[in-house]
Amino acid sequence: MRDRADLVEQVDLEHLSQDDSSIVSDGEGGLQAWLTITGSFLVYFASFGYMNSFGFFQDYYQQHYLSDYAPSLIALIGTLQLGLMYLVGPVAGVLFDAYGFQGLYAVAAVGSIVSCIGLSFAQSGHIWQQFLFQGVIFGLTISFGTQSTLAIAGQHFKKKRSLAMGIVAGGSSAGGVCLPIMFSRLVPQIGFGWSIRVAALIFLCCYSTAMVISKQKLPRKPLKSAREILDFDGYRDLRYCAIAAANFVGNLGLYIPYYYVEPYFFIAYPNASIRSYLLPLINASSFFGRLCGGYAADHIGRLNLLYPMTTLSGIISLAMWLPATNPATVIAFTCLYGFCSGIFISVTPSAVAQISPEEKLGARLGALNISAMTVLVGTPIGGAFIKNGTVEEYNRLIVYGGVTTTVAGLLMFVARLLCDRDLRKKW
Repeated sequence: MRDRADLVEQVDLEHLSQDDSSIVSDGEGGLQAWLTITGSFLVYFASFGYMNSFGFFQDYYQQHYLSDYAPSLIALIGTLQLGLMYLVGPVAGVLFDAYGFQGLYAVAAVGSIVSCIGLSFAQSGHIWQQFLFQGVIFGLTISFGTQSTLAIAGQHFKKKRSLAMGIVAGGSSAGGVCLPIMFSRLVPQIGFGWSIRVAALIFLCCYSTAMVISKQKLPRKPLKSAREILDFDGYRDLRYCAIAAANFVGNLGLYIPYYYVEPYFFIAYPNASIRSYLLPLINASSFFGRLCGGYAADHIGRLNLLYPMTTLSGIISLAMWLPATNPATVIAFTCLYGFCSGIFISVTPSAVAQISPEEKLGARLGALNISAMTVLVGTPIGGAFIKNGTVEEYNRLIVYGGVTTTVAGLLMFVARLLCDRDLRKKW
């Protein structure tokens, strides 16, 4: 996230055993497979990487561009991107299964560029323009790219599927590291507008390269009727439902540190110069979490890794960020949280793929996005705790994020038990 005639054995992933390493496939890996992974990485860089950079926009808008507006309202711009992306996800996943990725990549590329160009001309103090270009246009179109990337990557790998998807998801962390640093350096020199136009050019290069080097392995399955555009059959599987429930609760608080750790740091430690590097730091840690998590998940099991690491994400928010009394503690929290939360983000699609039929992988991954719609309200709910910008108000925000993420980890544990109650087995 295979052409079935090329499989040595016909496999129904709906009834996949706990050790899917025994699946025999023709052409696991290879040059074309890794080129496709590279293309998917670039798409994630230009999509999720940009969205993971919203912490920069949150801080910049609060301080300069939209200083008259509440932080919770500004945060809604970023979560609107994610929410609309997840809303379109089910349709995008089915369209990928039916028509392939090229046209969907083109839609995402055009939407990204139009969004950036429009945002670059947005006027200071007119928040509806940020909502339109950065929130609505980007969010509605980007899903056609993000849904295709994981599905096409999953077609080329079985034994190393989690690693492959982890590398793809690492593109979002790479973007979350590079883009905020780029913006923070370019904005003072060439202005906000031209900085966003530079990003548009980068996105164009990413999508163009991805379209050239990527290749789909499974044949397309044209839709027989319009009713097939929405496929929610996965919710008949209790394991799928439990993962979706964890996704639902987790997205209420998972992105709290990504959005608010820099504004918090500015309030708590105004004289510390490292503030502008916290967002790149959390995304860099997330990159290693996604990469290492993908590798580990292939060896010990996806859900075996997901439930403890998701739970740990919530616990360290409560145990490290909440009682922090110095910058070093916040920096350490940022690194650990980025690593653990990166595993949740990258391995969850692989866990869904493990219990899904191959020919419906795009649709099942897309339908899972409905459960992530809570991201639309989760971060703004947290932002509502911040009225006067005091550390005490940020502490309430931290508790909210930590509790919701911990509960998500417990729901992942339920999903693991539904697969097999023997926790020693690989799932």
